[in-house]
Amino acid sequence: MIYLLYLYYADVAQAYPLLNLVQYQTVRVGLALVTAMIVAVAMGQRFIDWMRARQGRGQPIRADGPESHVLTKQGTPTMGGLMILAGIAAAVLLWGDLTNPYIWIVSLVTAAFGILAFIDDYAKVTKQSSAGLTSKQKLLAQVVVAVIAGVLTVVWMQISPTSPGLETSVAFPFFKEVLLNIGWFYVVFAAVVIIGASNAVNLTDGLDGLAVVPVMMAAAVFGIISYLVGNFLFSEYLQVHHVPGAGELAIFCAAIIGGGMGFLWYNAPPAKIFMGDTGSLALGGALGAHGRGHQA
Repeated sequence: MIYLLYLYYADVAQAYPLLNLVQYQTVRVGLALVTAMIVAVAMGQRFIDWMRARQGRGQPIRADGPESHVLTKQGTPTMGGLMILAGIAAAVLLWGDLTNPYIWIVSLVTAAFGILAFIDDYAKVTKQSSAGLTSKQKLLAQVVVAVIAGVLTVVWMQISPTSPGLETSVAFPFFKEVLLNIGWFYVVFAAVVIIGASNAVNLTDGLDGLAVVPVMMAAAVFGIISYLVGNFLFSEYLQVHHVPGAGELAIFCAAIIGGGMGFLWYNAPPAKIFMGDTGSLALGGALGAHGRGHQA
């Protein structure tokens, strides 16, 4: 939003050097990280108290898990992923280029997976059962969202001036000349990556802080890759495929890191709140969509 306002009033902004900094992606990356972290931390205790009051005994703990989990985690509220998603939404809306198709595709996947997981978490809490939606229901919804994201990536992806056909191709790291064009089968490949990443993060979420830290690390790597492949000069120097517009995904990655840092403040052992599927599925889906967006 602020970035779009800057573009709209660019002539006025030129008179104020400080405002002129908004045009640089690196500046907006830093601002997105700080914004997401502040939002997540600010929501923190009030959100935890509000969720605890409405969830009663919290998310049911699996009986086949460690006995210590039953003793120490019972009653801890879940759906803490909403804190991260709120931070991401605020940061992207403020500092992202909302005309960029990659921002919209990744946001679509993140929001859709977040809503799906929220329904699952809500069912678990209201039924006081560790089983929410069935695995078939979740998988079907994930497939639909991932396929739509794959189609949009092929249709909306800007044509690379250095790598024709990149929109339906799979690149191989360290081998610039190797580019496998798989046509519309790319949609299936993208869907598998998105669904796989989403469920991988979901499976990782078993201990306090265990899921969010690797997610932040992966987001940092994807953010760097996004910035490099989105910058023509850097991509040429490093001999990687140039993906026009992919640099904006670095802002989304920074928002994930910032939101994760804010959430980790309350999720570090002993956790005051759990991420829940609301966070793990959404963040995993976001990472998968990122990977396909810049052909990493």
